[in-house]
Amino acid sequence: MSIEVVVPSLPESVADATLVTWHKQAGDTVLKDENLVDLETDKVVLEVPALSDGVLAEIIEPEGSTVLSGQLLARIEAGSAKPETPSPKATPAKSEPAATTLPAEKNSGSTEALSPAVRKLVAEHGLDPQQIVASGKGGRITKTDVLNHIKQQSSNGVTTASATMSNSAPSKAAKATPMPTLPTSERAEQRVPMTRLRAKIAERLIQAQQNTAMLTTFNEVNMQPIMDIRSKYKDQFSKVHDTKLGFMSFFVKAAVESLKLFPSVNASVDEQDIIYHGYYDIGIAVSSPRGLVVPVLRDADLKNFAAIESGIAEFGIKARDGKLGIDDLTGGTFTITNGGVFGSMMSTPILNPPQSAILGMHAINQRVMVENGEMVIRPMMYLALSYDHRIIDGKEAVSFLVTIKDFLEDPARLLLNV
Repeated sequence: MSIEVVVPSLPESVADATLVTWHKQAGDTVLKDENLVDLETDKVVLEVPALSDGVLAEIIEPEGSTVLSGQLLARIEAGSAKPETPSPKATPAKSEPAATTLPAEKNSGSTEALSPAVRKLVAEHGLDPQQIVASGKGGRITKTDVLNHIKQQSSNGVTTASATMSNSAPSKAAKATPMPTLPTSERAEQRVPMTRLRAKIAERLIQAQQNTAMLTTFNEVNMQPIMDIRSKYKDQFSKVHDTKLGFMSFFVKAAVESLKLFPSVNASVDEQDIIYHGYYDIGIAVSSPRGLVVPVLRDADLKNFAAIESGIAEFGIKARDGKLGIDDLTGGTFTITNGGVFGSMMSTPILNPPQSAILGMHAINQRVMVENGEMVIRPMMYLALSYDHRIIDGKEAVSFLVTIKDFLEDPARLLLNV
């Protein structure tokens, strides 16, 4: 019996997908629910699993193809033996050396032997293929191998998504993204195509600047009260709730309570209409191996500090492992972005359409402040609120940001709802 492997249903906002990696070759035995192929969309990488045990008899679409929802990708035949005569359309495996699996230290390191998706990922991150553990057939490097290598680098010092959301003060400057390996010649250049996600980010940033009347207002917040609470209760919080107490839960709570007071900041524009949302879905902008993503914390107003921290930690893990789904990234009524983990002192965040505002956090620095006529040293953070002036007046924007500042400097109000 022949079983068709097709592109899963794509959301209305996603027109098509790029077939980036086949994890099986024609003639390979497959197991039910085993991932066969990765599809990259503007938002996420989708895995297409096998619907039953069998043999991958025919591959219809090769790597690099643009595919649509419901399009046929391959066929699986029931059984466990390789078919005697593969279909002419099947993608044949390249000739392999005598050993079926080469140890990592023996892979050639040549980019010519890599699949297009793997070659692009290696070039994008400036990686040396000889340093990547190869688990593919014949010692080939798979996309999963590259992502695991990036993950290992992150654990050895590169900032990860989970670290981005847990703290605002970096211990040291983040490492620069390495350039692709260039040919050894004077004034060398290399053209590398954008990933679909990077191209979509570029499109949305231009859209935000062209289609909104964007302004930014700034303020500063004394982080000492939150740091005192966190220092006092973080160990007990971790034991009771099995999650770490970071700064982001305070910012999410402060944002939600402020949004309740200023509903236009939680609204969006649809042509000539303003849509006021009666719920609070907060997007958390994070970095992932594929670029910037904004997973959405649903119904943040109904969550306590522990639920917020757990949700953010889960997003960090899923972003790092490339497991964020369409539902994780769809929607959102307000966004928080934290450039402080990279050492940013001040920035003007760009709106995340169709939202009308975005809050930017920055690095915490010890600065001399004047309190009651005396100079004191306080851990200060600059806050930035970019907003759409079409529906948010300057007075509202400034008042909203001041309200967030007040909540953060007196966090007991977040617990008492006053």
